[in-house]
Amino acid sequence: MKILVLHRIPYHKIEYHRGIDHLQHEVYYVGSEAALATIPESLRCVRWLRNEASSLSDEVIRLIELHGKKFDLVVSLSEYELLDAALIRDHFSISGPGYVDVLKVRDKLVMKACVEKAGLVVPANCALTAFELLSNGFPGKVVLKPIDGASSENVLIFPSANALAEALNGSSTGIPPLDAGDYEGFEVEAFVSGDILHFDGLMVEGEIKLLVSSQYLGNCLKYAEGEPLGSYQIETTAAIERWVNTALSATAVRNGCFHVEAIREGNTMVFLELANRVGGADVCAAVELATGVHLPSAELKVYLGEAQHLYNQPSVTTRFGWFVFPGHQLRGERCRIEGSDTFRASEQVVRWNQLSPQQTLAKNITYQAHEVPLAGLVRGDTSHAVRNFMAGIFNNVTVA
Repeated sequence: MKILVLHRIPYHKIEYHRGIDHLQHEVYYVGSEAALATIPESLRCVRWLRNEASSLSDEVIRLIELHGKKFDLVVSLSEYELLDAALIRDHFSISGPGYVDVLKVRDKLVMKACVEKAGLVVPANCALTAFELLSNGFPGKVVLKPIDGASSENVLIFPSANALAEALNGSSTGIPPLDAGDYEGFEVEAFVSGDILHFDGLMVEGEIKLLVSSQYLGNCLKYAEGEPLGSYQIETTAAIERWVNTALSATAVRNGCFHVEAIREGNTMVFLELANRVGGADVCAAVELATGVHLPSAELKVYLGEAQHLYNQPSVTTRFGWFVFPGHQLRGERCRIEGSDTFRASEQVVRWNQLSPQQTLAKNITYQAHEVPLAGLVRGDTSHAVRNFMAGIFNNVTVA
Protein backbone atom coordinates (compact mmCIF):
# COMPACT_ATOMS: atom_id res chain seq x y z
CA MET A 1 0.00 0.00 0.00
CA LYS A 2 1.23 3.51 -0.85
CA ILE A 3 0.74 5.79 2.18
CA LEU A 4 1.17 9.55 2.35
CA VAL A 5 1.68 11.00 5.84
CA LEU A 6 1.23 14.72 6.46
CA HIS A 7 3.94 14.94 9.10
CA ARG A 8 3.69 17.77 11.62
CA ILE A 9 3.71 16.24 15.13
CA PRO A 10 7.24 15.25 16.28
CA TYR A 11 7.88 11.62 15.37
CA HIS A 12 8.45 10.46 18.96
CA LYS A 13 4.90 11.52 19.87
CA ILE A 14 3.41 9.18 17.25
CA GLU A 15 6.06 6.50 16.61
CA TYR A 16 4.65 5.65 13.19
CA HIS A 17 6.68 2.44 12.97
CA ARG A 18 4.51 0.95 15.73
CA GLY A 19 1.42 1.25 13.53
CA ILE A 20 2.82 1.00 10.00
CA ASP A 21 5.16 -1.73 8.76
CA HIS A 22 7.53 0.38 6.69
CA LEU A 23 9.01 -2.70 4.99
CA GLN A 24 5.61 -3.93 3.86
CA HIS A 25 4.22 -0.53 2.79
CA GLU A 26 5.63 2.33 0.69
CA VAL A 27 5.47 5.33 3.02
CA TYR A 28 5.97 8.98 2.09
CA TYR A 29 6.29 11.75 4.70
CA VAL A 30 5.71 15.38 3.72
CA GLY A 31 6.53 18.20 6.11
CA SER A 32 8.76 21.10 7.05
CA GLU A 33 12.49 20.67 7.50
CA ALA A 34 12.06 20.69 11.28
CA ALA A 35 9.31 18.06 11.16
CA LEU A 36 11.20 15.76 8.78
CA ALA A 37 14.28 16.01 11.00
CA THR A 38 12.41 14.15 13.76
CA ILE A 39 12.05 11.01 11.60
CA PRO A 40 14.68 8.35 12.46
CA GLU A 41 17.34 8.18 9.75
CA SER A 42 17.12 4.39 9.67
CA LEU A 43 13.40 4.38 8.85
CA ARG A 44 12.62 3.10 5.34
CA CYS A 45 10.57 5.89 3.77
CA VAL A 46 10.55 8.78 1.30
CA ARG A 47 10.74 12.34 2.66
CA TRP A 48 9.16 15.23 0.76
CA LEU A 49 10.22 18.67 1.97
CA ARG A 50 7.61 21.45 2.05
CA ASN A 51 8.60 24.90 0.87
CA GLU A 52 5.60 26.33 2.82
CA ALA A 53 4.99 28.94 0.11
CA SER A 54 1.33 27.98 -0.26
CA SER A 55 -1.34 26.03 1.58
CA LEU A 56 -0.39 22.50 2.57
CA SER A 57 -3.11 20.87 0.47
CA ASP A 58 -2.20 22.87 -2.66
CA GLU A 59 1.49 22.13 -2.23
CA VAL A 60 0.98 18.40 -1.65
CA ILE A 61 -1.38 18.10 -4.62
CA ARG A 62 1.34 19.66 -6.82
CA LEU A 63 3.98 17.32 -5.37
CA ILE A 64 1.84 14.25 -6.04
CA GLU A 65 1.16 15.35 -9.61
CA LEU A 66 4.83 16.28 -10.15
CA HIS A 67 6.02 12.83 -9.06
CA GLY A 68 3.16 11.01 -10.73
CA LYS A 69 2.29 9.04 -7.60
CA LYS A 70 -1.01 7.38 -6.71
CA PHE A 71 -1.68 6.89 -3.00
CA ASP A 72 -4.03 4.44 -1.34
CA LEU A 73 -4.11 6.30 1.97
CA VAL A 74 -3.56 9.88 3.15
CA VAL A 75 -2.90 10.18 6.89
CA SER A 76 -2.88 13.23 9.15
CA LEU A 77 -2.79 12.88 12.92
CA SER A 78 -2.49 16.63 13.54
CA GLU A 79 -5.53 18.75 14.39
CA TYR A 80 -4.20 21.49 12.14
CA GLU A 81 -3.84 19.36 8.99
CA LEU A 82 -7.01 17.24 9.03
CA LEU A 83 -8.76 19.50 6.53
CA ASP A 84 -5.72 19.52 4.24
CA ALA A 85 -5.73 15.72 4.22
CA ALA A 86 -9.44 15.77 3.38
CA LEU A 87 -8.90 18.18 0.46
CA ILE A 88 -6.15 15.94 -0.92
CA ARG A 89 -8.40 12.87 -0.64
CA ASP A 90 -11.23 14.71 -2.39
CA HIS A 91 -8.95 15.91 -5.20
CA PHE A 92 -7.61 12.44 -6.02
CA SER A 93 -10.74 10.44 -4.97
CA ILE A 94 -8.80 8.62 -2.25
CA SER A 95 -10.91 6.77 0.32
CA GLY A 96 -11.29 8.30 3.78
CA PRO A 97 -13.06 11.30 5.34
CA GLY A 98 -13.69 14.12 2.88
CA TYR A 99 -13.82 17.87 3.50
CA VAL A 100 -17.53 17.91 4.38
CA ASP A 101 -17.03 15.19 7.01
CA VAL A 102 -13.90 16.68 8.54
CA LEU A 103 -15.54 20.10 8.82
CA LYS A 104 -17.81 18.57 11.48
CA VAL A 105 -14.82 17.97 13.75
CA ARG A 106 -12.95 21.19 12.92
CA ASP A 107 -15.60 23.94 12.74
CA LYS A 108 -16.99 24.42 16.25
CA LEU A 109 -20.23 25.98 15.01
CA VAL A 110 -20.93 23.11 12.62
CA MET A 111 -19.88 20.65 15.32
CA LYS A 112 -22.25 22.00 17.96
CA ALA A 113 -25.12 22.18 15.48
CA CYS A 114 -24.62 18.49 14.69
CA VAL A 115 -24.58 17.30 18.32
CA GLU A 116 -27.48 19.55 19.32
CA LYS A 117 -29.54 18.04 16.50
CA ALA A 118 -28.67 14.63 17.96
CA GLY A 119 -30.17 15.65 21.31
CA LEU A 120 -27.14 16.70 23.36
CA VAL A 121 -27.05 19.92 25.37
CA VAL A 122 -24.75 22.61 23.95
CA PRO A 123 -24.01 26.17 25.11
CA ALA A 124 -25.87 28.96 23.30
CA ASN A 125 -23.58 29.98 20.44
CA CYS A 126 -23.30 31.97 17.25
CA ALA A 127 -20.75 33.22 14.75
CA LEU A 128 -19.08 36.44 15.88
CA THR A 129 -20.27 38.07 12.66
CA ALA A 130 -23.86 37.54 13.90
CA PHE A 131 -23.17 38.48 17.51
CA GLU A 132 -24.68 41.99 17.42
CA LEU A 133 -27.97 40.57 16.17
CA LEU A 134 -28.06 37.75 18.73
CA SER A 135 -26.33 39.29 21.76
CA ASN A 136 -29.56 39.31 23.75
CA GLY A 137 -29.35 35.51 23.81
CA PHE A 138 -26.32 35.65 26.13
CA PRO A 139 -27.48 36.88 29.57
CA GLY A 140 -24.31 36.01 31.51
CA LYS A 141 -20.60 35.50 30.84
CA VAL A 142 -19.60 34.82 27.24
CA VAL A 143 -16.65 33.02 25.67
CA LEU A 144 -14.95 34.23 22.51
CA LYS A 145 -12.94 31.62 20.62
CA PRO A 146 -11.66 30.74 17.13
CA ILE A 147 -13.99 28.45 15.21
CA ASP A 148 -11.17 26.02 14.39
CA GLY A 149 -8.74 26.74 17.21
CA ALA A 150 -6.93 24.48 19.66
CA SER A 151 -4.93 24.78 22.93
CA SER A 152 -7.17 27.71 24.00
CA GLU A 153 -5.17 30.16 21.90
CA ASN A 154 -7.05 33.45 21.37
CA VAL A 155 -9.82 32.35 23.74
CA LEU A 156 -11.23 35.09 25.99
CA ILE A 157 -13.96 35.20 28.63
CA PHE A 158 -16.02 38.38 29.09
CA PRO A 159 -18.31 39.14 32.07
CA SER A 160 -21.18 39.99 29.74
CA ALA A 161 -22.20 40.35 26.12
CA ASN A 162 -21.96 44.13 26.55
CA ALA A 163 -18.35 43.83 27.72
CA LEU A 164 -17.48 41.83 24.60
CA ALA A 165 -19.27 44.37 22.40
CA GLU A 166 -17.32 47.22 24.04
CA ALA A 167 -14.01 45.39 23.49
CA LEU A 168 -14.86 44.80 19.84
CA ASN A 169 -15.99 48.38 19.28
CA GLY A 170 -12.91 49.71 21.04
CA SER A 171 -10.54 47.33 19.22
CA SER A 172 -9.19 46.27 22.60
CA THR A 173 -9.50 42.46 22.61
CA GLY A 174 -5.74 42.03 22.16
CA ILE A 175 -6.33 39.67 19.22
CA PRO A 176 -4.89 41.40 16.10
CA PRO A 177 -7.43 40.30 13.45
CA LEU A 178 -10.38 41.17 15.70
CA ASP A 179 -8.96 44.55 16.60
CA ALA A 180 -8.48 45.18 12.88
CA GLY A 181 -12.18 44.46 12.33
CA ASP A 182 -11.91 40.96 10.86
CA TYR A 183 -14.50 38.86 12.74
CA GLU A 184 -14.49 35.88 10.38
CA GLY A 185 -13.28 32.67 11.96
CA PHE A 186 -14.51 33.43 15.50
CA GLU A 187 -17.54 32.37 17.51
CA VAL A 188 -19.24 33.37 20.74
CA GLU A 189 -20.80 30.95 23.21
CA ALA A 190 -22.39 31.15 26.64
CA PHE A 191 -20.05 30.43 29.54
CA VAL A 192 -20.87 27.19 31.35
CA SER A 193 -19.42 26.40 34.78
CA GLY A 194 -18.72 22.94 36.15
CA ASP A 195 -16.20 20.10 36.05
CA ILE A 196 -14.53 19.70 32.66
CA LEU A 197 -14.21 16.11 31.49
CA HIS A 198 -12.47 14.55 28.51
CA PHE A 199 -13.04 11.20 26.86
CA ASP A 200 -10.40 9.49 24.77
CA GLY A 201 -10.43 6.33 22.74
CA LEU A 202 -10.81 4.65 19.39
CA MET A 203 -13.63 4.21 16.88
CA VAL A 204 -13.70 1.35 14.36
CA GLU A 205 -16.41 1.36 11.70
CA GLY A 206 -18.68 3.52 13.84
CA GLU A 207 -18.25 1.50 17.04
CA ILE A 208 -16.37 2.59 20.17
CA LYS A 209 -13.67 0.00 20.79
CA LEU A 210 -11.80 1.83 23.53
CA LEU A 211 -12.92 4.57 25.91
CA VAL A 212 -11.10 6.16 28.85
CA SER A 213 -12.75 8.95 30.87
CA SER A 214 -10.83 11.68 32.68
CA GLN A 215 -11.43 14.91 34.58
CA TYR A 216 -9.29 18.02 34.29
CA LEU A 217 -7.53 19.64 37.22
CA GLY A 218 -7.38 23.25 36.08
CA ASN A 219 -8.40 24.01 32.52
CA CYS A 220 -6.85 24.74 29.14
CA LEU A 221 -7.71 28.46 29.21
CA LYS A 222 -6.04 28.99 32.59
CA TYR A 223 -3.04 27.06 31.27
CA ALA A 224 -2.81 29.50 28.37
CA GLU A 225 -2.85 32.26 31.01
CA GLY A 226 0.00 30.65 32.98
CA GLU A 227 -1.47 28.11 35.43
CA PRO A 228 -0.61 24.38 35.59
CA LEU A 229 -2.96 21.84 34.04
CA GLY A 230 -3.55 18.14 34.53
CA SER A 231 -6.15 15.41 34.32
CA TYR A 232 -6.86 12.16 36.11
CA GLN A 233 -8.79 9.09 35.02
CA ILE A 234 -12.28 8.44 36.37
CA GLU A 235 -14.83 5.67 35.98
CA THR A 236 -16.45 5.26 32.56
CA THR A 237 -20.15 4.65 33.16
CA ALA A 238 -22.70 3.29 30.68
CA ALA A 239 -24.27 6.76 30.57
CA ILE A 240 -20.93 8.31 29.63
CA GLU A 241 -20.39 5.78 26.86
CA ARG A 242 -23.86 6.46 25.42
CA TRP A 243 -23.26 10.23 25.55
CA VAL A 244 -19.85 9.97 23.85
CA ASN A 245 -21.21 7.63 21.19
CA THR A 246 -24.00 10.11 20.39
CA ALA A 247 -21.49 12.96 19.99
CA LEU A 248 -19.22 10.92 17.73
CA SER A 249 -22.03 9.57 15.58
CA ALA A 250 -23.50 13.05 15.17
CA THR A 251 -20.20 14.39 13.80
CA ALA A 252 -19.57 11.47 11.43
CA VAL A 253 -16.55 10.10 13.32
CA ARG A 254 -16.44 6.47 12.16
CA ASN A 255 -12.78 5.57 12.42
CA GLY A 256 -9.71 6.67 14.35
CA CYS A 257 -8.96 8.25 17.67
CA PHE A 258 -11.17 10.77 19.38
CA HIS A 259 -10.86 13.39 22.10
CA VAL A 260 -14.23 14.66 23.36
CA GLU A 261 -14.70 17.36 26.01
CA ALA A 262 -17.75 18.16 28.13
CA ILE A 263 -18.71 20.25 31.13
CA ARG A 264 -20.63 18.53 33.91
CA GLU A 265 -23.06 21.18 35.13
CA GLY A 266 -24.88 19.53 38.03
CA ASN A 267 -26.40 16.38 36.57
CA THR A 268 -26.25 17.66 33.00
CA MET A 269 -23.49 16.94 30.51
CA VAL A 270 -22.91 19.97 28.28
CA PHE A 271 -21.02 19.35 25.06
CA LEU A 272 -17.88 21.46 24.71
CA GLU A 273 -16.01 20.20 21.64
CA LEU A 274 -14.44 17.13 20.06
CA ALA A 275 -11.63 16.12 17.75
CA ASN A 276 -10.96 13.12 15.52
CA ARG A 277 -7.39 12.66 16.76
CA VAL A 278 -5.39 11.71 19.83
CA GLY A 279 -5.68 14.05 22.82
CA GLY A 280 -2.78 16.39 23.53
CA ALA A 281 -0.30 16.59 26.41
CA ASP A 282 0.29 13.10 27.84
CA VAL A 283 -3.23 11.76 27.24
CA CYS A 284 -1.79 9.09 24.95
CA ALA A 285 0.72 7.87 27.54
CA ALA A 286 -1.87 7.82 30.34
CA VAL A 287 -4.29 5.80 28.21
CA GLU A 288 -1.56 3.31 27.33
CA LEU A 289 -0.66 2.88 31.00
CA ALA A 290 -4.30 2.13 31.82
CA THR A 291 -5.19 -0.07 28.86
CA GLY A 292 -2.00 -1.26 27.17
CA VAL A 293 -3.19 0.36 23.93
CA HIS A 294 -0.96 2.89 22.15
CA LEU A 295 -3.62 5.07 20.52
CA PRO A 296 -1.68 6.41 17.49
CA SER A 297 -0.54 2.90 16.52
CA ALA A 298 -4.05 1.52 16.93
CA GLU A 299 -5.45 4.38 14.84
CA LEU A 300 -2.98 3.75 12.03
CA LYS A 301 -3.83 0.04 12.03
CA VAL A 302 -7.52 0.94 11.75
CA TYR A 303 -6.78 3.06 8.67
CA LEU A 304 -4.74 0.19 7.18
CA GLY A 305 -7.50 -2.32 7.85
CA GLU A 306 -5.25 -4.16 10.30
CA ALA A 307 -7.08 -3.38 13.54
CA GLN A 308 -6.89 -6.14 16.11
CA HIS A 309 -9.45 -6.78 18.82
CA LEU A 310 -9.20 -4.04 21.44
CA TYR A 311 -10.58 -4.42 24.92
CA ASN A 312 -12.53 -1.57 26.44
CA GLN A 313 -11.13 -2.42 29.85
CA PRO A 314 -9.06 0.28 31.60
CA SER A 315 -7.16 -0.83 34.69
CA VAL A 316 -9.49 -1.46 37.64
CA THR A 317 -6.71 -1.34 40.22
CA THR A 318 -4.78 1.78 39.17
CA ARG A 319 -5.72 5.21 37.84
CA PHE A 320 -3.29 7.42 35.96
CA GLY A 321 -2.97 11.13 35.32
CA TRP A 322 -0.71 13.68 33.68
CA PHE A 323 0.23 17.29 34.41
CA VAL A 324 2.09 20.17 32.77
CA PHE A 325 3.40 23.53 34.00
CA PRO A 326 3.47 26.26 31.32
CA GLY A 327 6.49 28.40 30.56
CA HIS A 328 5.32 30.52 27.61
CA GLN A 329 4.03 33.26 29.96
CA LEU A 330 7.39 33.79 31.71
CA ARG A 331 9.39 36.83 30.63
CA GLY A 332 12.84 35.24 30.91
CA GLU A 333 14.51 32.74 28.62
CA ARG A 334 15.09 30.24 31.45
CA CYS A 335 13.27 29.23 34.60
CA ARG A 336 13.83 28.20 38.20
CA ILE A 337 11.74 25.39 39.72
CA GLU A 338 11.33 25.13 43.47
CA GLY A 339 9.50 22.68 45.73
CA SER A 340 9.60 19.70 43.37
CA ASP A 341 12.07 17.37 45.12
CA THR A 342 9.60 15.81 47.58
CA PHE A 343 7.06 15.00 44.87
CA ARG A 344 9.68 13.86 42.36
CA ALA A 345 10.80 11.08 44.72
CA SER A 346 7.28 9.75 45.34
CA GLU A 347 6.28 6.21 44.36
CA GLN A 348 3.22 7.73 42.67
CA VAL A 349 5.43 9.22 39.95
CA VAL A 350 5.58 7.22 36.73
CA ARG A 351 7.56 9.79 34.75
CA TRP A 352 9.00 13.19 35.64
CA ASN A 353 10.27 15.75 33.10
CA GLN A 354 11.90 18.90 34.45
CA LEU A 355 13.91 21.53 32.58
CA SER A 356 17.34 22.32 33.94
CA PRO A 357 18.21 25.96 34.73
CA GLN A 358 20.33 26.00 31.55
CA GLN A 359 17.57 24.95 29.15
CA THR A 360 15.68 27.59 27.15
CA LEU A 361 11.93 28.00 27.53
CA ALA A 362 9.56 27.59 24.59
CA LYS A 363 7.62 30.82 24.04
CA ASN A 364 4.64 29.27 22.28
CA ILE A 365 1.81 27.50 24.08
CA THR A 366 2.88 23.87 24.23
CA TYR A 367 1.95 20.74 26.15
CA GLN A 368 5.06 18.80 25.08
CA ALA A 369 6.69 17.29 28.17
CA HIS A 370 10.23 18.05 26.96
CA GLU A 371 9.40 21.70 26.17
CA VAL A 372 7.55 22.87 29.30
CA PRO A 373 9.30 23.63 32.62
CA LEU A 374 7.72 20.65 34.39
CA ALA A 375 5.54 17.72 33.34
CA GLY A 376 4.78 14.27 34.62
CA LEU A 377 2.74 11.10 34.66
CA VAL A 378 1.42 9.91 38.03
CA ARG A 379 -0.64 7.03 39.40
CA GLY A 380 -2.80 6.09 42.36
CA ASP A 381 -5.15 3.40 43.61
CA THR A 382 -8.13 5.70 43.08
CA SER A 383 -9.07 8.76 41.06
CA HIS A 384 -9.02 10.83 44.26
CA ALA A 385 -5.49 9.65 45.08
CA VAL A 386 -4.23 10.83 41.71
CA ARG A 387 -6.11 14.11 41.95
CA ASN A 388 -4.87 14.86 45.47
CA PHE A 389 -1.26 14.11 44.55
CA MET A 390 -1.41 16.43 41.55
CA ALA A 391 -3.15 19.12 43.60
CA GLY A 392 -0.27 18.92 46.07
CA ILE A 393 2.19 19.51 43.23
CA PHE A 394 0.18 22.46 41.91
CA ASN A 395 -0.03 24.04 45.38
CA ASN A 396 3.62 23.60 46.38
CA VAL A 397 5.78 23.73 43.26
CA THR A 398 6.68 27.12 41.82
CA VAL A 399 8.14 28.03 38.43
CA ALA A 400 9.71 31.46 38.06
